[in-house]
Amino acid sequence: MKNNILDQKFLNLIGIAKRAGKIVTGEDIILNSIKKNKVHFLLIASDTGSSVYKKFNDKAKFYNIPTNCKFNKSQISDAIGMKRTILGIDDLGFSKKLSELTMQNNEKGT
Repeated sequence: MKNNILDQKFLNLIGIAKRAGKIVTGEDIILNSIKKNKVHFLLIASDTGSSVYKKFNDKAKFYNIPTNCKFNKSQISDAIGMKRTILGIDDLGFSKKLSELTMQNNEKGT
């Protein structure tokens, strides 16, 4: 029950970040933003293709960017209102809160 609430908070915050213009979408744009240290959190859909998943997960590890890979494409798309499998968050405040929610979710055993 508690995890469902945390999941919903996370997805709601992603939607708010989208409306605030604080997300980066598109593989090439996200990669360029990561290299310029403009992405502070990365959301990768759990059902993303293995090569894309590896590419972005490796970049996130190299640049020390926190990630969340729990949600599928459908959940992410519903949260932001557009079909996406990878999102970058370019705002420190949103990134910090999303990282906290991810850590809380991980502590609960998910």
